[in-house]
Amino acid sequence: MDALKKQIRKQFDKADDKFAFLNELRDFLFDISPEKDNPVERVLWIEKDMVVANNYNPNSVAEKEMNLLYTSVREDGYTQPIVTIWDDDLQKYVIVDGFHRNLILRKYPDINERCHGRLPIVVIDKDIDQRMASTVRHNRARGSHSVDGMVNILFKMMKDGCSEKEICDKLGLEKREFVKMKYITGFAKIFKDYEYSKAVDKIIDTKTLRNDED
Repeated sequence: MDALKKQIRKQFDKADDKFAFLNELRDFLFDISPEKDNPVERVLWIEKDMVVANNYNPNSVAEKEMNLLYTSVREDGYTQPIVTIWDDDLQKYVIVDGFHRNLILRKYPDINERCHGRLPIVVIDKDIDQRMASTVRHNRARGSHSVDGMVNILFKMMKDGCSEKEICDKLGLEKREFVKMKYITGFAKIFKDYEYSKAVDKIIDTKTLRNDED
């Protein structure tokens, strides 16, 4: 093991792009790792210009929370990577979760300088509906998502033909939450020709929904 460490160190010292060398090494270790099903097994440091935001994130953070996030990154460094997918069309990494962690580096010169203009990312392999569902799951797990953003995602998934059960399973929604979201946001009118489950529609009660919101 000591000989291997010396060889790696030697190659590292010779490398012109040390970040690229370390990322390639992480790729190799990830390929042979028994934990390769877990994206966190491979954290890459990627130039910020190669990482872009998505257009569907329902999460929003107030200025106070952004300041706290900056303080956290400044004092403790990045303790969580940004979750991304690789987009072949854009030839960039698109953020699934971690937009505000990404924003901290772009907004604060001291963080950008310390991280050499690079962001820590993990990469998952998902299609568009799976990506949006993953974003919602991350946000809901933290208790931070906006209704407007959720509406956009539900609209897209329903338009793509996802069933109620699929949507609830993927987004971690209770059936009751889904029904309330559908009716409160006017989905009943938007999707008047959409085939909803009769069993779900039976539990709709305007008075009950209104009381639940009080």
